[in-house]
Amino acid sequence: MTSGAPEAHGRETPTEGTARLLVQCPDRPGIVAAVSEHLYRYGANIVQGDQHSTGGDAPRFFLRLEFDLGSLEMPASDIAESFGTEVAPRFDMQWHISYSARRPRIALLGTREPHCVLDLLWRWQTGELAADIEVVISNHDELRYLADRYGVPYEHLPVSAATKPQQEQAMIELLRGRVDLIVLARYMQILSPTFLAEFPQAIINIHHSFLPAFAGANPRAQAWRRGVKIIGASAHYATEELDEGPIIEQDVVRVTHRNNLDDLARLGREIERVVLARAVRWHIEDRILVHDNKTIVFR
Repeated sequence: MTSGAPEAHGRETPTEGTARLLVQCPDRPGIVAAVSEHLYRYGANIVQGDQHSTGGDAPRFFLRLEFDLGSLEMPASDIAESFGTEVAPRFDMQWHISYSARRPRIALLGTREPHCVLDLLWRWQTGELAADIEVVISNHDELRYLADRYGVPYEHLPVSAATKPQQEQAMIELLRGRVDLIVLARYMQILSPTFLAEFPQAIINIHHSFLPAFAGANPRAQAWRRGVKIIGASAHYATEELDEGPIIEQDVVRVTHRNNLDDLARLGREIERVVLARAVRWHIEDRILVHDNKTIVFR
């Protein structure tokens, strides 16, 4: 979320559906009143609102408001422009406006394991995800049949240590301006800082452990060797620090001494699908704010 930047994508501002206003700023009295009064001036009917303050010595305030575009007395773009000049500077706000009528464009990146790619394709086809999956990209060709089954373009971009810079540049050129979100659906490659910088806070990864426990490679084997009684999965924004990005969602399932590594893999795949789908849905519905490597998720 950038300061004073309504969503663009080069498309006209919708006149139907809802607009979503996300705000974060230092906490102080009068923020909700100022935002609500501004929207009221233009006839906006607020249909949903959530807020949170961190408290403490330097409290920070987070707000998500959703308002009906059909009730407006002037274009939503005018509201956004005036909000950026009249309200946001008074409270040192970072803010963002998006629109429910604009379906985010998603790229799925996978390697060989199909379960996360398949689950997101199924949720997209059934209408559970209000987005458009534009492409599936993989460094192997095993997932092509899934993309073909759902009628989604498939790009096979092999990679080796020697060709990684060229492969990533090809992905950047393929995705730049084409997608709003990249989902690492068990994409078993570490992305470079160059790639990550192209899509800030727009890359979601699923990690097959309950972070920060068992980060890195083979977390299930690490968990099995430790004899844990729960295993989990974590969806987070990808950053340069491997498996250290802001966590969006986590969940766990219980295991026992009777479970072997194959059991942990099966149970892990089930929970990965659910956790990743939740994170993707909350992102495309603009329910997430990020501050200091933490997320505030308005579910």
